[in-house]
Amino acid sequence: QLQHPSAEVREFACASISKLLQQKHVIPAFLQRDVVRCLGPLLMDHSLAVRETAAGALRNLSACGGFEVCDDMVTKDIMTPLVALLKECSTGLDASQLSPKKCREMNKNYVEDIANEAINLLWNVCECNNTAVSIFNKEGCLEAVLHYMKKFSTNVDLAISVANCLQAVTEDNPDLLSSFNASAQQVLETVMLCPESTMKHILLRTLIAGTIWNIKDTIPPGSLGSMVNAILKIFSESLAIDAGETIIRMNEAEKTRLKLAAEAETEENMSDVIDNSVLSEDDDMEEIPKGKVRRENDISDLLPSDKWELKEVTALLMAQQTALEIIVNMCCSEDPSDDEWEELSSSDESDLFMENSYNEGGGLLMSPLCLSDEVNSAFLNNLIPKKILEKTAFPNSVALDICMHNPPWKPLIKKLNAVQCRALTCLHSILLVSDVDCLGGASALQSLAQHLSQLVFSKTELPTDTEFLEAITSALRALLQTMASKNISQCMTPEQLLALCEAGIHSSNASVRVNVVSILGISGSVLAKGQDTAETLKMIGKFLLEVAMKESSLVVAGEALDALFDVFADGKEAEKAAVQIKLLPALKEFQPVFKTRMRKEGKGQYSTDQLCVLDNVKMNLRRFIAYLETLGKTPT
Repeated sequence: QLQHPSAEVREFACASISKLLQQKHVIPAFLQRDVVRCLGPLLMDHSLAVRETAAGALRNLSACGGFEVCDDMVTKDIMTPLVALLKECSTGLDASQLSPKKCREMNKNYVEDIANEAINLLWNVCECNNTAVSIFNKEGCLEAVLHYMKKFSTNVDLAISVANCLQAVTEDNPDLLSSFNASAQQVLETVMLCPESTMKHILLRTLIAGTIWNIKDTIPPGSLGSMVNAILKIFSESLAIDAGETIIRMNEAEKTRLKLAAEAETEENMSDVIDNSVLSEDDDMEEIPKGKVRRENDISDLLPSDKWELKEVTALLMAQQTALEIIVNMCCSEDPSDDEWEELSSSDESDLFMENSYNEGGGLLMSPLCLSDEVNSAFLNNLIPKKILEKTAFPNSVALDICMHNPPWKPLIKKLNAVQCRALTCLHSILLVSDVDCLGGASALQSLAQHLSQLVFSKTELPTDTEFLEAITSALRALLQTMASKNISQCMTPEQLLALCEAGIHSSNASVRVNVVSILGISGSVLAKGQDTAETLKMIGKFLLEVAMKESSLVVAGEALDALFDVFADGKEAEKAAVQIKLLPALKEFQPVFKTRMRKEGKGQYSTDQLCVLDNVKMNLRRFIAYLETLGKTPT
């Protein structure tokens, strides 16, 4: 059917394949039949409708198939017709194939709709495949893509697709930086400054801000401060909105709109007699549903047109998630050179930075960007940390109830939870790169510890969701490490810590297990310096020993050994507990077992960095055993 002379038949075939490709289990069968090479040429079909449905089918294939399928699509040379289509759409040559009158009758702009499908396909393959990114660079696709961005004032959905694509292709892509000349930067700046306040426009500005951060090396040093301030202002705007309240408000708006529409339809039916037996010439051409899907972490521009309230909420949650992810990247970016930031430094701004280290309520106001005083002040002045902390709370229960009992809104629950997890990850990154003063001092850290404890222990059962557990334990680990390094008293009880570790050690996620073991090591090392803590140290020691000996992952086992070294390194209480749990003979018996596991399991299963860490653990184990033996010989 894809080769049929009739355009309508080809379009129907593309639409049918597009729908089937939503089912992952059928994708291998289509790949065996070379679906990429069958659909690829149709991207340049003389029929615009066929082009759109073919692009939609390939988009579904790339979105549902994952990395391996995207690699296969690039190998099958999907980029050649895709690049040709993007450039042709950019010039608007296809517009002449469909009269403006017909476009208005169908309420459709084929060129822009085709471009939207093509951009999403491009985004998917470039996100998964480096060769696709290289072709993007070599073929000069940036110019065409930016041309679509200029439509943002009349087609925000197309602009959002372009912004998603731009953020993907500009990440870790130095070869593309030279293409961002003044004209290209002007396009991005115009979008960033657009005043529209819809959630879609907030998402658009957030994505563009992420792109500008990716290309920051093209910004003159003298403009970096204002650039970062503009980015953070956009993030602040997004994070300031209460997603739960927005869901409640938008749900009410949807109910009102549907009620009014139903009343209007009833009145129309009473006043008009419609003869359904007479169809116009165009009415017998039923629109074929394309059934396209997007990735889980993406706003769907394909929701029905009567779901605009749901689209707005979805856009908001995506904007917030994106903002938090970019802030994590900002925290983790390499420190710039002194020359790069020389023009930004200012003693006045430094004073402002210190004045703003606390907010009005004495709460946490943190500055993670180890850049300049001016940039740090921008971070604080936009109240970014305060808003991040607000997003770490559990979602609004009323909003969750609305989503739970409204099937089209139910996917929002996953997005709400994703925002919370990203906020916790963001908090973790901030804690890693900030000093105590910038974090708001000891009292702010203790308040934060109470907040994180409440997230873990406020419900009757400890959390089991893997993503949440990884995020919350990462944040707790960084916080407790910071507090321990400055001798700030910790507010979590040993019983709470052990309960969290008992829950986390059974997680299927190795990162969660590493985190809980490390948390126990940090807390145990603090307890070892106190009085009458031997009994608690015994419980901690037994737990860590069991993990080290029984854990399937060498990385987690190594972390458990490291934690044991920290807990029992010093202090009378630690010495007493070590003797009572027979730590020395246990470690001497385990030492050859650990060496054997490293020799057998190390190669091929773990990265070079992980093996380096494990080698250090092995060496420290030998030293720690020698240390314990020395203690045993020392007269009491």
